[in-house]
Amino acid sequence: MSTQKGVKDSQTPRRSIQHSTGYQTDLLDWKLKETLSTSKNISKHGQNSPVENCEHADAEKQAEDALQEAVRYFEKGPLKTSQSKDKNMEKHLKIVENAAWKYGLNPEELDILLNVVVSGKYGSLVNSRLWRCMIPATLISEDSVVKAVSWLCVGKCCGSTKVLFYRWLVAVFDFIDHKEKINLLYGFFFASLQDDALCPYVCHFLYLLTKKENVKPFRVRKLLDLQAKMGKQPYLHALLLLYKFFVPSLISISLPVKKKVYFKNSENLWKNALVAVRQRNQGPSPEPLQLMLNPVRIHSRKRKWNAHSGIPVLNSSSHTKESERKEISLSAYLNSNKSLPVEQLQSFPQLLQNIHCLKLPSQMGAVLNNSLLLHYVNCVRDESVLLRLYHWLSQTLQEECIWYKVNNYECEKEFTNLLDTVFKAECFLQEGFASCEAFLYKSLPLWDGFCCRSQFLQLVSWIPFSSFSEVKPFIFDGLAQLFFTSTIYFKCSVLETLKELLQNWLLWLSMEIHQKTMTDSSLETTFSGSIKSVFELIQYVGWLSTNGMRLENDSTFLLHFVLDFYEKVCDIYLDYNLPLVVLFPLGLFYRALLSLDPSILNQLCYIMHRYRNNLTAAKKNELVLKTKSEFIFSNKTYQEYNHYLTTMVGCLWTSKPFQKGSYFDPEVFKKVGVAKYKTSLNLVHHPALLSYAISFSLKEWPKERTVNTNYIQGKKWNGYLDYLFSEGLQGLKLFTQSSIHHSSVP
Repeated sequence: MSTQKGVKDSQTPRRSIQHSTGYQTDLLDWKLKETLSTSKNISKHGQNSPVENCEHADAEKQAEDALQEAVRYFEKGPLKTSQSKDKNMEKHLKIVENAAWKYGLNPEELDILLNVVVSGKYGSLVNSRLWRCMIPATLISEDSVVKAVSWLCVGKCCGSTKVLFYRWLVAVFDFIDHKEKINLLYGFFFASLQDDALCPYVCHFLYLLTKKENVKPFRVRKLLDLQAKMGKQPYLHALLLLYKFFVPSLISISLPVKKKVYFKNSENLWKNALVAVRQRNQGPSPEPLQLMLNPVRIHSRKRKWNAHSGIPVLNSSSHTKESERKEISLSAYLNSNKSLPVEQLQSFPQLLQNIHCLKLPSQMGAVLNNSLLLHYVNCVRDESVLLRLYHWLSQTLQEECIWYKVNNYECEKEFTNLLDTVFKAECFLQEGFASCEAFLYKSLPLWDGFCCRSQFLQLVSWIPFSSFSEVKPFIFDGLAQLFFTSTIYFKCSVLETLKELLQNWLLWLSMEIHQKTMTDSSLETTFSGSIKSVFELIQYVGWLSTNGMRLENDSTFLLHFVLDFYEKVCDIYLDYNLPLVVLFPLGLFYRALLSLDPSILNQLCYIMHRYRNNLTAAKKNELVLKTKSEFIFSNKTYQEYNHYLTTMVGCLWTSKPFQKGSYFDPEVFKKVGVAKYKTSLNLVHHPALLSYAISFSLKEWPKERTVNTNYIQGKKWNGYLDYLFSEGLQGLKLFTQSSIHHSSVP
């Protein structure tokens, strides 16, 4: 009776439920139909007359009464007479289906129907239709799940019902209000791994439920036995990795982490409906949210934005209905022994005082929009928190990705807002999410290079440090194909992204060296192997840039982005204390040296100056580097730099370019009609600096009728240099001061 009363007293508003003659089981088809009709319903909303509003309220009440009657019907069990059973059952099934798929079910209604489907009252056909209706409008009571588990122990459930139960638990895991009692049943769930049909889904559920205290030696042995029996299944491998993550000492065997997807997305049966119900109940999103510091001040309108952009609102599982009805002062709450709900967290000092008793939200995605909770995630380093966040993020990105589904591009703004929020969280934490990496692996082959370009490339820049050879087939090969077939603006965006990725990798690697924590990292690479990954990334960008310059006819605009990347590369040794110096390819060097743009030449001079400083410092510490790493500088690096330096000095200063051993053929100048090529590339006659030479000549010899730049020599040469430096060519100034002896004035 109490349960029935709870259904009657339910206050969740519902609109009228249309009884269609046809039955539709495909939730995806239903979602497409609802999407087409939503805009019409929204445009009409708010324009009804008082009479229409009254009729609408009556229709809602009738629909609510019909749903309560349908729920009570299934609670009583099947009727004895077959004719009436068929007619009434179909009628009540349609009522429940329409209500669940449109607005979701209340906790009380879910409790009754969950009890019905696991008790075995009805056949498999009816049960499968009821399972599809198990869509929560708000939360799911933990007690409902515990009661359902008790039915599994009775033995009345068929195998398909058990599979659907575990799939449903995975899909709605974040909607369960508490999980303490469920965790007490961990042993029962673990024992279900022996069932081959249930094993994949139980592993997935345990992956979400496991805490450090659940990891026991006998469970590790059992998982290893199952792996020996069933082979290296990805779901068993994932659970073993999780156990090793919590207690590394219990698992001594090596577990590779190359695989990024361990569980099939088997809960899509409910996930699509959950997204649709959430959007219908909470409204559309006009703009993205910024990172919020004070969650208490969130208004209802922002909750609507939050819901539609895929980020749930803050709602901790400890924030019960009683605390919502009864206002409790913050000081009184803090003095009690209860955990602090995130809804009442207001400042950073308060976070520090209560970091030990903070109750995180029931849906971990809510932390992405809150800087205080991101501080908590970053400081506490609770593995279970990260696992919950990664799982939520992985599922949400897969569901919201607009190029996974046909005709889904109308949701581009919402998906863009979601990616922006994830990127801001990564920047705040200064760390990439593993679930975002997995999303990139799966979505890049389907990406057109245009949709959400900025947001997608931003996620690429935060790919966690890994072996380049492992990442290349999933990310860099596909990125190269798009790079070569897209516009120059896309090429520039990719180079900027790879520069940021290199910076993030270098920061991570230098920090690891400083903390000396390379002995047991998840990368399973030696220090020299890590340096090799950075080296291969730089070589990849060099290859990409060289071919990109050919395709874009040596575009100056693109060359600026290429040299920006190598400005980061040339200072790796001094800025990050890493034993690595990588020079740019010959093709890029000569393109920059012979460029018509003075800013390109100036940038090249600055990069060569920084290379000199890094190589000089590396030469002094060469003995230390040999003992520190297998990856040391070779004589080839110094020889290559000396060749570049000799060529630049010969061109710009001594007017003796392309001497013996040069990679450049002087015959090229003769073919284009440049007879005096030896003096045509010095600081006076270089095409990029010719305008400066003319301006200086006009300033020094204003009475001359014709401009003759050949007068710039001897003492005038030094004056010309000062003029160039005063015009902002500071890269040229640094290069001449460090690499050229000024006694040898031309």
